[in-house]
Amino acid sequence: MAAALKGRVLTIAGSDSGGGAGIQADIKTITALGGYGASAITAVTAQNTLEVRAIHVIPPEIVGAQISCVLEDIGADCIKTGMLAGRRIIEEVANRLAELAPGTPRVVDPVMVATSGSRLMDEDSVGALKTLILPGATLLTPNIPEAEVLCGLRVESEAQMLGAGEALLDMGEEFMPMP
Repeated sequence: MAAALKGRVLTIAGSDSGGGAGIQADIKTITALGGYGASAITAVTAQNTLEVRAIHVIPPEIVGAQISCVLEDIGADCIKTGMLAGRRIIEEVANRLAELAPGTPRVVDPVMVATSGSRLMDEDSVGALKTLILPGATLLTPNIPEAEVLCGLRVESEAQMLGAGEALLDMGEEFMPMP
């Protein structure tokens, strides 16, 4: 079956009970574009358009097992990461991708701040994301608050946005930021 699938995308992200973000939004988008979506869930959230009420982080070894199961059987033409809930999960994801999917294009959505404004990642995890995940990104898609956290710059004008974009480009090997 795996050989017949076209546009295989593995999304590694959190689950959004409201359906507007995370794994749910990724799978809807992949399917709408004619691709085959597979997933590795990093966290289960209780959230809606107003707030994030609770987050249950999936153990890193379970996240790693999900990634291995997908890549060893179905494979992936592209990998998209979203909410990577903590340093241990970031390390697990980085290790599995280095082992099982080197060179596979990666879209990195550095989910650190929920749309509702809730902070989803501590500073230690941000550091791990910057050193372990961003260098392998093909495309980086931060929103403005995430770009500010990643590059340590305020973004309140077009000129500041361009400055943040340059700072983000300096963090990756080949990616193009899309703030």
